[in-house]
Amino acid sequence: MKSKSNNKKPYRTLTKFLIIATLGFFVLSVLLVLPWRWLPPPTSAFMLQESWQSEQPITQHWVPMSEISPDVAIAIVASEDQKFPQHYGFDFHQLSEAFQEKRQRRRGASTITQQLAKNLYLWPGRSVMRKGLEAYFTVLIEIAWSKQRILEIYLNVVEFGPGIYGVAAASQRIFHKPASAITAREAALMAAVLPNPKRLLLARPSDYVLQRGAQIEASVRSLGGPAYLQGMRN
Repeated sequence: MKSKSNNKKPYRTLTKFLIIATLGFFVLSVLLVLPWRWLPPPTSAFMLQESWQSEQPITQHWVPMSEISPDVAIAIVASEDQKFPQHYGFDFHQLSEAFQEKRQRRRGASTITQQLAKNLYLWPGRSVMRKGLEAYFTVLIEIAWSKQRILEIYLNVVEFGPGIYGVAAASQRIFHKPASAITAREAALMAAVLPNPKRLLLARPSDYVLQRGAQIEASVRSLGGPAYLQGMRN
C-alpha cells in the first residue's frame, strides 16, 4: 500500500513545475518589454507576420517623437483613444459601452496601449487567450513606459498601409515629406485609415476616409489641439 506522501508527490511536482513556468514567463515578458523603455523596438509581431505571409516588402523607419508632427499624435489620439492621457491602459467606460452595443458590427474599445501590446507581441484575432495576453502586456507596458514613450512607439510601429509601418514610412511614401512636416489635414487622413489600413488606402482616400478625416479634425479641435497631450506621464 502506497503511503500518503507518495500519493502527494505528483501534485508537488506539478505545483513546482507550474510555479517555475509562471516565474519564467514573467521574467521573459519583462525582458521583452523593459528594453524598449530606452531603445527602439527593431520590429514587431505584426511586421514579422506580414513578412512571412506576404511578398510585400516592409517599410519602417524609426523617428523620435521630437521629429513627428504634433498634429499626427493628437489626430491618432482623437481618433483611437481620447482618454489616453488619463487612463492606465484600459478605458472601462468604453469597454462597458462596447459590451452593451447590440449592432451587428462589433465596436472597438481597445486603447492605444492595448493596440500597441497586440502589434508588438501578439497576433490578430479575438480568442480568449490572445485577449488575456493583450491585457497582461498592456499592464506591463503601462508600468514600464511613460505615456509619451507608449505613444512614440505606437506611432513608429502602427500600420498605415500594406507593408507601410510607422509615421515616418507613411509620410515619406504617401506625402513625400518627413514626419515632422505632416499637416493637420494629412494627419487626420492618416488616423482615418487605421481601423483597416489594408482596405482604407491612404494613397487613394475614399469618400469614407475623407469624411472620417474631417470628423477627426473636428475631434482634435474639440480636445484643444496638440496642447491636449501636454503633461502626459513622463
